[in-house]
Amino acid sequence: MKKLFAAATAVALLTAGVAAAEMVAKPPKPTIVLVHGAFADASSWNGVIRILEKDGYPVVAAANPLRGVKSDATAVADVVASIPGPVVLVGHSYGGSVISEAANGKANVRSLVFVAAFAPDTGETAAGLSGKFPGSTLAPTLAPAVTLSDGGKDLYIQQERFPDQFAADLPAAEAKLMAATQRPIAQAALGEASGEGAWHHVPSWFVYGDQDRNIPPQALAFMAERAHSHGTVVVKGGSHVVMVSHPGTVAALIEKAAASPAP
Repeated sequence: MKKLFAAATAVALLTAGVAAAEMVAKPPKPTIVLVHGAFADASSWNGVIRILEKDGYPVVAAANPLRGVKSDATAVADVVASIPGPVVLVGHSYGGSVISEAANGKANVRSLVFVAAFAPDTGETAAGLSGKFPGSTLAPTLAPAVTLSDGGKDLYIQQERFPDQFAADLPAAEAKLMAATQRPIAQAALGEASGEGAWHHVPSWFVYGDQDRNIPPQALAFMAERAHSHGTVVVKGGSHVVMVSHPGTVAALIEKAAASPAP
């Protein structure tokens, strides 16, 4: 009996030792911080979040204020600073401008993923990049600006035009729901100049649809090439919300960025 007990104890200790060794050999997975863009909210990442969490990644879908590049980047940078360990920053649309600014000076940001997103350089604006190449049909679909009490203006997409403009590859009912729950962006934010793009020194990945009507695919390709993208995925038939219509594709690219060696 004593021999059996001793053997069982040895096996238990050995198993515990192997488990401990595996924990040392496999560092914790980086936290994925998802940043939505204009005319959307954090729920636009729901499909991607389900996949990432199933695969063992901690996820934070940050609330992007959509007030201005610098102030929004500060809000996201504060979230990043509160997270121990490495972070992968993911931005959609205008959220790309935000993550590129927020990553500057943050040593724990391992990589950036731009999802149908702007990747501006110093002095560039979202509006300017969107108009750099032909193809955006956003302007005529905007509703009359909402004048705010502080004198600023908020922009929305007309609800009846939202599905075709923003989410043409989604079921009509889902696109209509997104239209009703869209978050406005401050008009000034689209014309605010960006600081130095963090993609200059942080490895970056890009994914976008070839039928994007908000940001011309040619502009998205230009930004990906300029950033020396570590991996670019173009979704055939994809709209501006590829993270909603193709969550598996987007999640796979995020996981590839997360698994890449630290810069």
